[in-house]
Amino acid sequence: MTFNVYQASIPVLLRGLDNLSAILRKAEQDAAARNIAPEVFLQARLAPDMFPLLRQVQIVSDTAKGCAARLAGIEVPRGC
Repeated sequence: MTFNVYQASIPVLLRGLDNLSAILRKAEQDAAARNIAPEVFLQARLAPDMFPLLRQVQIVSDTAKGCAARLAGIEVPRGC
């Protein structure tokens, strides 16, 4: 059985994005249950030296997008 770079990376990235999506859904539900504006969570930081949640989600998605593009041998999409 052969094992390639795609199999070693893309399923891992997809699983991570699925997990992040589930976490964000739970945060949205929690915000609604506690009557907190979702923007409060999006701008929240767990520590003063961390990026806000919104920026961290952007980094995760950019990393997955960049990895997939590089594996496909294409230019990384910008502004998506």
